[in-house]
This record gives sequence, structure tokens and C-alpha cells, in this order.
Amino acid sequence: MDQLLWLETLLKLVSGFALAVAPLTTLRILGLPSSASGFWPRLLGAVLIGIGGATFIEGAWEGSRGLGLAGLIIINLTAAAAVALSASFGGGAMTRRGTFALWSLVVLLFVLALVEIAHA
Repeated sequence: MDQLLWLETLLKLVSGFALAVAPLTTLRILGLPSSASGFWPRLLGAVLIGIGGATFIEGAWEGSRGLGLAGLIIINLTAAAAVALSASFGGGAMTRRGTFALWSLVVLLFVLALVEIAHA
């Protein structure tokens, strides 16, 4: 079981980092349809990194019995960071409304992670 979790963690982290760091290049190398911007592949990469971090905690913490709050905290913080970086560099939204929606999502994910930390 431990080997399966480590394989899962490695797969998620490697693919997530590839998509987060070089989304359009990764899509081209894999022969997948490209997009006009790297926003959505980068966001998927961030989610995969968050899930990889959560599975790492699952395998590393003695007596862990499921994803739990610690894993959710990592997923929420990773997604918030990815959206914030994308919004900061202008890669996510083309309108003010879109920019507002992205920053609202960042704040909500961050606040949710703080609440989860308080209850963990």
C-alpha cells in the first residue's frame, strides 16, 4: 500500500509541476490540444500538485486514515497560489469581472485553508 501511495504522489507531483511550470510546452510534448493561454493547464497542474502533496501526507503521517483536513489545506493553498500567480501576471482574466472573480477565489480558498488549519 505504501508503494502505491508513493507512486501516486510521484505521478501527481511530476505531472503537476510540468503543467504548472511549462503548460504549453507540456501540452505540445504530449501531443495534447493546445490552448490560447496556459491558464487552464497551469491551474490543473496546481491541483495535481495539491493532490500530490495530500497523498504525500497520507503516506508520511503515521496512523493517517484518509485525506483529512491536512490534505485539504495543501490542496486549497496550492490552488490559491496558482490562481494568484496567474492573476498577478495577467494570464487568467481578460476583463475586470474575470480579475475580480479570480482574486475572490484566491481569498476564499485562503480563508478556507485558514479555517481548516484552525480546526485541524
